[in-house]
Parts: sequence; structure tokens; C-alpha cells
Amino acid sequence: MFIGLVTAVAASACYGTGSVLQALGARRSAREEAARSEGGVSLTEHGGPSLSSTAKAAVTWEFILGTVLDFVGFGLGALAARLLPLFLSQTIISANLVITALLSVKLLGLRLKQLEWVSIGVLCGALVMLAVAAGPEGGHVVARSVHWWLLAVTVVLIAGGSLLVRRLGRSGAIVAGLLSGLGFGALGIGVRILDGVQPFDLAALVSDPALYTILVGGLGGMYLHTVALQVGSVNGATAALVVGETVVPGAVGVIWLGDSSRDGLGWLAAIGFVLAVVSAVGVAWFGEDEGALHGAEPHQPELADH
Repeated sequence: MFIGLVTAVAASACYGTGSVLQALGARRSAREEAARSEGGVSLTEHGGPSLSSTAKAAVTWEFILGTVLDFVGFGLGALAARLLPLFLSQTIISANLVITALLSVKLLGLRLKQLEWVSIGVLCGALVMLAVAAGPEGGHVVARSVHWWLLAVTVVLIAGGSLLVRRLGRSGAIVAGLLSGLGFGALGIGVRILDGVQPFDLAALVSDPALYTILVGGLGGMYLHTVALQVGSVNGATAALVVGETVVPGAVGVIWLGDSSRDGLGWLAAIGFVLAVVSAVGVAWFGEDEGALHGAEPHQPELADH
């Protein structure tokens, strides 16, 4: 349990720092593109970022470093998902929202509202409740059909979600964040049920649909999170991601994988889980008007019209 908690916290730190670095890279790319063109950031007809705009954001040094941290966080998070109940591991990892919010104040010049600070405080308290109430993790084995269903649902979510977000344009930041969270949530479930890990069996590993769920959910989630960072509030997008990657995996872990709380503390786990999700939604709600990446920043009024 202790090793799982340490790896989950470390994964959270990597993800939170990575999100802010990626936001820095995306904002710098948006400013440079706006400076080269009177039309500002390259947008689709619906007002969302184009593929070329997203690609340019992804090659800035800040974004690359943030992505490296994401991969480190992925490895640590995968270990945590094998060692802890999913409702605990995913919620701790999702607490990267706190790190994202705090670093965004320092590095992005954002100002958090009082209600955002309250929401972050509630989230921290909820995580303590979950850590106290969590029991041992459940099993790793489910029917093979579940592996295939998980892959199919993940592909539909990522592919369909990408099209939906492009049509929503600038109003799609929260949707993109939520869908990216669902992709990362599918990744966590895939890691938990992946065959060929213990004991290691390469043939079983590469033939397991859960492996490809991990790849689709991870890469698709990263793409959608990048889009969310380009068009909306970094804290709002990250908070929506928190909801997506926490609720579904937590429910799957309890219902199908046998995750449970300590005897007599089920009520504490339930309250902590609900408070964690509600507080994350609170950060998304109260922070939504912080300013999108394509819009104005306090120290850059020349972009106010784009």
C-alpha cells in the first residue's frame, strides 16, 4: 500500500507539472503564430485549433519537457494502478490539479479566485479521507470480452470526441478535458487488467486488447488535453480531466474488480470520492473564465482581439 501511495503521489506531481509546461508551450506557440498572422492562431471553421496549430504547440521545448514528465507520470501511475484500488490511485493522480493550479499562479500569471482555493482545499481533504478509508486492491482478471469492449469504447470516445471538439471550437475546452480524462481513465483500467504482466508473458501481453486500449487512451487523451489547453482555462480543462479519469475507473474498480474500503469505512470512502469529484468540478466551473490560450493575457494586450 505504501509503495502504491508514493508512486501515485509522484505520478500526480509529474502530471501536474507537465500540464503547466504544456500550457506554457501552447501559449507561446499561439503568441508566435498570432504575431506572424493577423488572423491569430490557426483555427478550424468552428473556431477550434487546427491540427497544424496543435502540432506547432507540441514541438516547443516546454511542451516536450511536459510530455516527458507525462510519460514518467504514466509509468508511475501504471504501477500505482496495479498496487492500489482504482478509486484511490486515480483520485490521487488526479490531484495533479492542485499542482497545476499552484504552478499556474507562478508560471502562467493566473490569479485563483477564493472559491477555487476553497475547492482545492476540499479536494486535498477528500484525498486524505480516501487514503484513510481505502482497503487492499481487488483482482486483475476479468472476462476477455471486457478487454475487447474497453478497447472499442475507448476508440469511439477518442475518435468521436476529437471530431466533436473540433466542431465545438472555442467552447469545447471542458468537453476536450473531460474526454481526455476518460481516455486516461480507460488507460488506468487497461493497466489494471492487462495480461502477461505477472508473470511476464510477451505473447499474452501483445495479444491483449487492453494493451492497445492503453495506447489509444494515452495518446488520444494527450491530444485532447493539448486541444483543451489551447482553447480554454488550464485549470478548468485539467479539472474536467480529473472528473473523467476518476469517476469511471473508480466505479469499474468497485463494481467489477473487487476494490473495496476498510471494514466499516465504506461511508468515508464514498464521501471522500464524491467530495473529490465535486471539488474538481468546482475548480472547472469557477476557473472557466481565466482566459483561453488564444485570447488575451494580462501582460499581452496586443492579442486581445484574437
